[in-house]
Amino acid sequence: MNKNDIEDLIAIMDRSNLSEIEIADGKTKIVLRKNSTPLAPVLPQAYSIQPHISNVSIETDVPVKTTPSENLYIIKSPMVGTFYAAPSPDSDTFVRIGSRIEKDFPVCILEAMKVMNEIQADVSGIIREVLVKNGQPIEFGQPLFKVEVC
Repeated sequence: MNKNDIEDLIAIMDRSNLSEIEIADGKTKIVLRKNSTPLAPVLPQAYSIQPHISNVSIETDVPVKTTPSENLYIIKSPMVGTFYAAPSPDSDTFVRIGSRIEKDFPVCILEAMKVMNEIQADVSGIIREVLVKNGQPIEFGQPLFKVEVC
């Protein structure tokens, strides 16, 4: 490959949308690249929720008499993630002690890999204890709430 061939390749690149040309001829290899800035990939988001830890608190001082009961059900985390008590920093918490919930009622959000996953109750009942704090990292199977089944 001579100088004229290389100049022809450069001219072809300038006239086209090509950003790179690689040619191998026996022991000779030529790579031509245009300077270009790659675009950052755009990743989809499951929710537009952007929780902010400092503005949300779970009220645990609500006067509710909790008596030991064999009807207590533990809602456990179905995944590893970060626990959020509310759908957004300006919103009320999904549940608090004394809240009556129905099966499939949303009780919290777990963020996993930048995806907000709404966690729903497995049972109907009354929230008797919140076992985690807002913004706390959560493990798979970790208890989140105690619910008095009714």
